[in-house]
Amino acid sequence: MSSPNTLTMRQQINVVILLSLLIAGVEILNLLTGRMLNSFGLIPRQLSGLLGIVSSPLLHNSFWHFISNILPFALFSFLLLQHGTRRYLQVSLICIVGSGLLVWLFGRTAIHVGASGLIYGYFGYLLLAGILSGKIKLIAISLFVGISYGGLVFGVLPLRSYISWESHLFGLIVGLICAYYFHKK
Repeated sequence: MSSPNTLTMRQQINVVILLSLLIAGVEILNLLTGRMLNSFGLIPRQLSGLLGIVSSPLLHNSFWHFISNILPFALFSFLLLQHGTRRYLQVSLICIVGSGLLVWLFGRTAIHVGASGLIYGYFGYLLLAGILSGKIKLIAISLFVGISYGGLVFGVLPLRSYISWESHLFGLIVGLICAYYFHKK
């Protein structure tokens, strides 16, 4: 029997599928409306852009943008669930709000959309939390993420004007802070 903080493997997979379907449903609706939902993205330093802190992870600029986000989102969600359901919820909420607020405060003027801030938050958390935990299973997850997705660190550089590198950078920072904070706690 699992504790309230631990889901069975099947339940974890179901959670990941359900969340991925939610994002896919928003993507389909956004596609059918000619990307009109992107107007609800995060717009730095505008009051109307504050809604984007919550809505932007569900929105994408293109189908390929969606695909490039949904696959690591699903994998990282599953791996983060290995740290427990409560931790998954805490890290998700902190990464969405924390990276979103930082982009809202310091990002360049643009409409920022995509789950990248959340994904980079998961990436940062998964890289550091397993190592800090000292638990073999979680260390193995950290090593897997570092080896398989280590190239993500280059996404924090302002190399392309159409990519919200700010979301990547602030997501990574918030994820690392979460790992450190929850380890200390």
